[in-house]
Amino acid sequence: MPPEGTAMRITGYKSHGVAAAAALVNAVIGGDDSADALRRILRENEFFWEEFRDSDAEEFRVWGRTLRPFFQADRVEDAMALLNGLMLQIPMHPHLSDHEPHGLHMHYAPPSSRLPDRFRATTLMKLAELIVEHGLSRTGVCAADGCVRVYADTSRAGRRRFCSEPCANRTNVAAFRARRRG
Repeated sequence: MPPEGTAMRITGYKSHGVAAAAALVNAVIGGDDSADALRRILRENEFFWEEFRDSDAEEFRVWGRTLRPFFQADRVEDAMALLNGLMLQIPMHPHLSDHEPHGLHMHYAPPSSRLPDRFRATTLMKLAELIVEHGLSRTGVCAADGCVRVYADTSRAGRRRFCSEPCANRTNVAAFRARRRG
């Protein structure tokens, strides 16, 4: 039990690992995958971005390309096969950790691992937790015409189908105009 007066937190799939995976995939498939942009993804998703070195950038880019098929998967079996294969390749050593700003939580890579290895292990485990809990209903490729970006929906409702508000708005406006013409 947590100490008196603190709330119990379950990190689960809603951790920043899922959002970080989608952001990384989007960065490497036509977004900005510069070292500064990758550092920003890490910072925005509460990874230890200060440890990022420009020489790590290519490892992150490769990981983004590796995860893209997960978001494209139409069948849970395909996503499972990808994640299970990666789990055999990525060094993992689950253990408890207690540091700010997260408090008590799980780490998945060995404590001495470099940032790219910790990022791979965390995103891999959080994507696995996501499909265990929700199948593929919360991940995919943006539904907007011509958009190739991916999304991961960690909201309570779980109805997201677009990578961003601009894509959702553009699609909704086009549908509205089509109905008015028809």
